[in-house]
Amino acid sequence: MSSTNRGGQREVSDYYITPHDHIRMFMVEFLDDLIEDKDPIMAPGRGINVLDPCAGGDGNNPMAYPTVLAEWGDMFDVNTIDIREDSRAEFKACDYLKYNISINRPDLIITNPPFSLAEPIIEKAIGDVAPGGYVVMLLRLNFLGSKKRSAFFKKYILHSVYVHSRRMSFTPNGKTDSIEYGHFVWQKGNAPEFAGLKILDFKEGES
Repeated sequence: MSSTNRGGQREVSDYYITPHDHIRMFMVEFLDDLIEDKDPIMAPGRGINVLDPCAGGDGNNPMAYPTVLAEWGDMFDVNTIDIREDSRAEFKACDYLKYNISINRPDLIITNPPFSLAEPIIEKAIGDVAPGGYVVMLLRLNFLGSKKRSAFFKKYILHSVYVHSRRMSFTPNGKTDSIEYGHFVWQKGNAPEFAGLKILDFKEGES
């Protein structure tokens, strides 16, 4: 998803790559917070089953989230789906909204969804994830600001939002996007009164 592409299904020529450094920064903070909270998902020796339902990748680019998660070795078992035929996903030309998960529910569903399909993807992911599991979506911060989504957020209460203070670049030319983004987190079975908020800042020397 990029604010320069407002359609639901991206064409190959409009393929936007989620920046790996922002994914990495989020994952470090997110996993540290899970450890601090003594979340059972982080139990020693326990593998984490992950699904990326909009995994992306193409002939010239790797899938963003699976590539970054691989940096943690065998901690994550990542399954991938993408609607595009040229994706590197395990299941390509596959519409996640029509995909049935009956067993082996993931502990974590994480992706950068098409903005216009974000609500149904989030709703399905919350249904698909294991009890106590997490749904994480990279979204524009203005996703919070629509009257039409008021009922949605009352039904699906956020666990936390990790705000990326530096604007992202989704294109090879390095130009940053026109709006700020955050990783939005839901936990199945947990409806806190208030969502947590964390600002993610790049430290000096980081790209």
